[in-house]
Amino acid sequence: MLCQRDQSLALLQFKETFSIAKAVFVPPYYPKPYLKTRYWKEGTDCCWWDGITCDMETGNVIGLHLSNSLLYGPIYSNNPLFSLRHLRKLDLSLNDFNHSRIVPQFGQLFKLTHLNLSYSGFVGQIPSEITYLSGLLSLDLSWNYGLTSETTIFTKLVQNLTQLRELDLSFVNMSEVAPSSLMNLSSSLTSLKLHSCEMQGKIPDISRLSKLVSLDLSWNYGGLTIEPMVFDKLVRNLTKIRDLAFGDVNMSMVEPSSLTNISSHLSSLRLGICELKGKFPDNIIQRTNLQLLDLFGNEDLNGSLPRHNWNNSLRSLSLSFTQFPIYLDYDFISNLKSLETLELSSCNFRVSNLKLLGKLTRLILLDINSNNFNGQIPSSLGSFKRGQIQILRSLKRLSYLYLFNNNFSGQIPSSLGSLKRLFYLDLSNNNFSGQIPSSLESLKRLPYLDLSNNNFSGQIPSSLGSLKRLFYLHLSNNNFSGGIPSSFKNLKQLYTLGLQNNQLTGRLGPFQDNPLRYIDLSNNMLHGSIPSSILKLADLNVLILSSNKLIGEVSSAVCKLNSLQILDLSNNSLNGFIPQCLGNFSNDLSVLHLGMNNFQGTIPETFSARGSLRYLNFNGNQLQRRIPLSISNCRNLEILDLGNNNIDDSFPHFLETLPELQILILKSNKLHGFVKGSSTNYSFSKLRMFDLSDNMLSGPLPSGYFNNFKAMMNFDVKMEYMGQPNYSYDYSVSLTLKGVVIELVRIQTLLTTIDLSGNKFTGEIPQSIGKLKALKLLNLSHNQLTGNIQPSLRELSNLESLDLSSNSLVGRIPMQLTDLTFLQVFRVSDNRLEGPIPEGKQFNTFDTSSYEGNLGLCGFPLEKCNNGERQKPEISKEDDSNSKFGFGWQPVVAGYGCGVIFGIAMGYRVFKTRKPIWFVRIFEGRRRPKPKRFKN
Repeated sequence: MLCQRDQSLALLQFKETFSIAKAVFVPPYYPKPYLKTRYWKEGTDCCWWDGITCDMETGNVIGLHLSNSLLYGPIYSNNPLFSLRHLRKLDLSLNDFNHSRIVPQFGQLFKLTHLNLSYSGFVGQIPSEITYLSGLLSLDLSWNYGLTSETTIFTKLVQNLTQLRELDLSFVNMSEVAPSSLMNLSSSLTSLKLHSCEMQGKIPDISRLSKLVSLDLSWNYGGLTIEPMVFDKLVRNLTKIRDLAFGDVNMSMVEPSSLTNISSHLSSLRLGICELKGKFPDNIIQRTNLQLLDLFGNEDLNGSLPRHNWNNSLRSLSLSFTQFPIYLDYDFISNLKSLETLELSSCNFRVSNLKLLGKLTRLILLDINSNNFNGQIPSSLGSFKRGQIQILRSLKRLSYLYLFNNNFSGQIPSSLGSLKRLFYLDLSNNNFSGQIPSSLESLKRLPYLDLSNNNFSGQIPSSLGSLKRLFYLHLSNNNFSGGIPSSFKNLKQLYTLGLQNNQLTGRLGPFQDNPLRYIDLSNNMLHGSIPSSILKLADLNVLILSSNKLIGEVSSAVCKLNSLQILDLSNNSLNGFIPQCLGNFSNDLSVLHLGMNNFQGTIPETFSARGSLRYLNFNGNQLQRRIPLSISNCRNLEILDLGNNNIDDSFPHFLETLPELQILILKSNKLHGFVKGSSTNYSFSKLRMFDLSDNMLSGPLPSGYFNNFKAMMNFDVKMEYMGQPNYSYDYSVSLTLKGVVIELVRIQTLLTTIDLSGNKFTGEIPQSIGKLKALKLLNLSHNQLTGNIQPSLRELSNLESLDLSSNSLVGRIPMQLTDLTFLQVFRVSDNRLEGPIPEGKQFNTFDTSSYEGNLGLCGFPLEKCNNGERQKPEISKEDDSNSKFGFGWQPVVAGYGCGVIFGIAMGYRVFKTRKPIWFVRIFEGRRRPKPKRFKN
């Protein structure tokens, strides 16, 4: 029977609604995509077309299988697809429908029994019409990151799709759906997968779903918990269960011993990061049907691995970040001859004979990251280099190799190029050196390559441009020199390119033929103008070109990149005017950093209320005139840095309406007039850094604002770094210490500062400052303040730096200030203070520079007091009044050991090098951390 003509025409029209996708994400082990519709021709029988199944009696099209077919474009409600009313099976997975919505018309295909729209870029709400498909046996909407399900939709789905056997909504946002609704699912279900759905609450008793063979409730952002009784009942009643995945479910109250009651059919057990504690039952590993065991990230879980008689069917073993003692010796290896996946990152190795790994010839994935293994790969994996080559070549099936976060050194062995099946190679965060071996060009299937954070040198080999399946390439934080290879234009599937923190020179290469979405070329020596080809990358999400030698103007064509989320062109020599369209060209833009350039003119006046801007930095340009009122439209703004410009304006009181603003820096401009203070009770309630230094502001200090700085009153704050964690992008600001600009490349949420120095403020220091108990740094120097130093400053119990110098303060230094036990910098020089200097605690550490210029002060470290007065006045040998902060480097560095201000960006490199991170940043160059690999 020939295909029905109307259906043949509908299929041809359906084909014409799409273009060919340049690149589509394909999960591991899936076949290479190809265009199945290529040979659909009018005049031929559609029943014989690729991807089509017909009823051989009626000629009706009953199956459309176009998975992985390079389809690109949206599916609208008038698509000819919906005229194919006889369809029973529809598979459109692994295509790119360009962030379109699942239209209600899918609900008109009433005869559907199988619907698969996974991995296809759908967004928005699941339409209620899907629940009309009451005959569905299988529904898969998984891995569509922008897809959501409301409670009402899921409830209808549960009520209407009573014949469902398989349901997969993994990565659909179900944060509003109560886990209790799972109790009403069809008892016919054999497979339920709700991986990464953001569900929250307690997992109910779903043991009535006794036909379940596969159950996956993992990785819901830690939102799910299960009680011991519910889990025990579950493992006892699900007698057919083969695949159980509870990764990231809170099982802290569950006894691991209860797992002994689980079904004998169990073949896969995934319990990563479940907070399991205690001893894991030994006999689970010896189950005859068990093929996969994942206990990743249960840091308080231990047990003993059997020395002999392991289950020979075991294919995958992950004990990363657990307390199991690992004896990587002959007995261990001999038990794992069938192993395909081995994950032993950050483990408790008792014996680590790495050369034995070469005997696991079936390995597909090997992960031994974060174990402090050192030496060259040859000496670590084999006793002799010749033996090592044989070992590498024996791992013919290896597709994933994770060696990052170790101390491996030397050159990458060229024999690595013999691993032809490599899909994922991560050697980052080691001490590898030399050049990238040319043999890597043999890895033609490789989509993921990360060699960042090593000591590689020389030029980036142009042969990498022959790896045409590369999807992710990170070579950042090395010593590469020369230009960006022109061969990179051949990487037609490249989405992510990270070459930051090298010594690359030359001009930016052409990128117009790449589907790039992430580019970071910062901290190099690239020169020339920004090429127009970059501004044609329509899908670009991140563009970071900071800290190079770029010149010229920024074309308004940048505003065509309306998918941008991060735009950082800072610290170059760009000039001209900032395009006005930058204020509203992208609703997704969260970071706009154009600081440290030579831009002139005015700040754009087009900031839109529809935007997502969180970080706006124009610091260090030559911008003039006023601060635009439209910035108040940026309701998500957290950091605003307009310092070091020529802005001539009064204080922008309208900024107090920004509800999320945490850091406001307007220093070194020409601001003038009074800072009148708060107009509402909520003004600047989240502000933690307030810097108006070096302007011409006058009048009294803004005590009204001090009363509203709620975030500075609360020091019970979780320590986090501000930034965009999805892209490992850290927000940065700067502090000025004795004329030296210190860039805080990572900003802790604990950091609270007020700097009003270098203005013309008058009057007394308000008592309300004493309410700001979380304050770390207070600088009121170089003003015209009068009156006494307020004793209420003693309430600033976390204060580390206090500078009141170069004012007209009188009276005595309050003895109560000795209660400031964290105080490392204290400066009251050049005032009219008198009487004895307080003694004890931190005041015994300050030198004469803290007090000079006050003729009436006495006591340590000045002259001794005589009846509370100075014995004889002494003229200061040095006039340091031109220094706004006035203290030297020695006391600052001495205080870094315990202070937050001066240890503010502590992290991995602080612990590793024992140097303050600001010191590392200034003198050793800025490094951006690699993106994290998240476990699926």
